[in-house]
Amino acid sequence: LHHVQEHAEKRVRAALRSLPIAGKGPVRAAVHLDSGEVIAVEVEIQAEHGNVRVDFAGTAAQSPSNFNAPRAVCTAAVLYVLRTLVEEEIPLNEGCLAPLDLHIPAGSLLDPLPPAAVVAGNVETSQCIVDLLFGAFGVLADSQGTMNNLTFGDDTVQYYETIAGGAGAGPGFGGASGVQTHMTNSRLTDPEVLESRLPVRLERFCYRQDSGGAGQYRGGDGLVRRIRFLRELNVAILSNHRRLAPRGLAGGGDGACGRTTLLRAGGQAEVLGSADCGRVFAGDAVEVETPGGGGWGTPPA
Repeated sequence: LHHVQEHAEKRVRAALRSLPIAGKGPVRAAVHLDSGEVIAVEVEIQAEHGNVRVDFAGTAAQSPSNFNAPRAVCTAAVLYVLRTLVEEEIPLNEGCLAPLDLHIPAGSLLDPLPPAAVVAGNVETSQCIVDLLFGAFGVLADSQGTMNNLTFGDDTVQYYETIAGGAGAGPGFGGASGVQTHMTNSRLTDPEVLESRLPVRLERFCYRQDSGGAGQYRGGDGLVRRIRFLRELNVAILSNHRRLAPRGLAGGGDGACGRTTLLRAGGQAEVLGSADCGRVFAGDAVEVETPGGGGWGTPPA
């Protein structure tokens, strides 16, 4: 046990020392959610020993919305980032956290007090924490930064899916298109199963061309997914990056914002907000255009 933890600690320290910001003093960064809250962070890596201080001072106070993330979710997001920096197959264990000095303000968006609502903290705010840290470390542009949580149903049927998008680019590589990024980590229902069990038809599912940010290395493209309804249902979306785009890094361009639209059978189109809902009827459709990833590096002339 001790060997496994000590090995993980050594690998994380080595990865931290190799980052471009190691030994160069504190780096401050911040990101706003579509709902208006800000997540701020200051990171500093001590090059000699490979320690890292991550301080979320300046983050917004807990919100009346449900985008609050419990302290455990924030800690898990930081751990995820540290583990992904290690280019070696090691077991995920507590040794990965040994180099970390973590500060999360109590009563903030990332450590809320009861009875704060937290349902979006795990699926949405966690994504923003990860993108913020990767950007502060200088290793990866923003990915789509949302899970695009789509739900629909009524008293007799219910369905929930997350929809993939674009991954951020980094030094030496472009972002992948149409992938589950970071902690989405889920699969979609097969179209045949979806259509046989629910009163819907999958009408469109394709890449969202040119939605990734420009750059020396382009961000990945998002997806377009359109579902047509065969009877009256409720539909809802829980998401982010509908107002504020996933950011590029090192001169790279931003990815495209996402968009969720109710397409009425009569031809009208109603754009939903980041966290929104509506009533659909037979012949209506919902179309989700997921965000693209940010690009890395100045685009070629």
